[in-house]
Amino acid sequence: MGVCLGLLIALPVACLWAMMLGSASLEPADVLAALLHADGSREALIVGTVRLPRILAAAGAGAALAVSGCLMQAITANPLASPGLLGVNAGAAFAVVAAIVLFQPASANAYAWFAFLGGAAAGATVYGLGSVGTGGATPLKLTLAGVIISAFLGSVTTAILILDQATLDTVRFWTVGSLAGRQMDLVRPLIAYIGVGLVISILVGGHVTTLSLGSDLARAVGQNIVLWRLAAGGLVVILAGSAVAMAGPIGFVGLVVPHMARFVVGPDYRLVIPVSALGGALLVVCADGIFRHALPGSDFPVGITMAAIGAPVFIYLARRVRMS
Repeated sequence: MGVCLGLLIALPVACLWAMMLGSASLEPADVLAALLHADGSREALIVGTVRLPRILAAAGAGAALAVSGCLMQAITANPLASPGLLGVNAGAAFAVVAAIVLFQPASANAYAWFAFLGGAAAGATVYGLGSVGTGGATPLKLTLAGVIISAFLGSVTTAILILDQATLDTVRFWTVGSLAGRQMDLVRPLIAYIGVGLVISILVGGHVTTLSLGSDLARAVGQNIVLWRLAAGGLVVILAGSAVAMAGPIGFVGLVVPHMARFVVGPDYRLVIPVSALGGALLVVCADGIFRHALPGSDFPVGITMAAIGAPVFIYLARRVRMS
């Protein structure tokens, strides 16, 4: 509980600090006044229309990706599982880009549903490929299948963007995980999807813990393994799909944060899930804020930042899995 309390205090502080940053620096009192009194002033417009949607998108995407990584690692017994590595992010991104080219969806809900469908299809394909052969869906086979599907979908997405200049201009920063230019009309409904997914994930944390202990033990205590894996998979699609629709395919959050959470609070997912949600939100908000502070006036994609942080961790975890 102490860890959760600390993160609950740190996250609002980080959000306040991030809202102070930008081409026009603001004082903490200015940010708080703009949040409490939308009076049409310069500060209120900057905070309400530019920085608040960006911070909400960062926190929401970070929490959603971290919790979806938790769930994937639990249901697949794969410490390398994450929405980015198992194709869910790539599938959601491909579906959103294809929808923009073919249908020009006008609402955030439409983006979200295309992301849900693409993420679900890609995740199911990866799991199917990883289950082929002896031993079933081993961590190594799932990871290799995820890399193959992610690379394929990423290549197709890039080809679509090269052939359609208008779409490229619209989503070129979004495809590498960017929080720039987020509008409240887009963020608000996706935050609602993420909120529902997070609450349900926390409520089913006990069942997720049982799943993570192995199929034999789960059956011994009477758990319906197929039902709970499908339910957890559905939550992964909702959370990761919403995050991708809102902020693009930000990688490695779902890989790194769950391991940090388990290191701090142990293997009980009733604690791991809320700590991961808060930790993921804090990580993405801080990563975005640090580069906006270092490079004021620029919109450095947070997806690149997370790749730089997550790649060494992935190499370490992959070596540890291979040795074990």
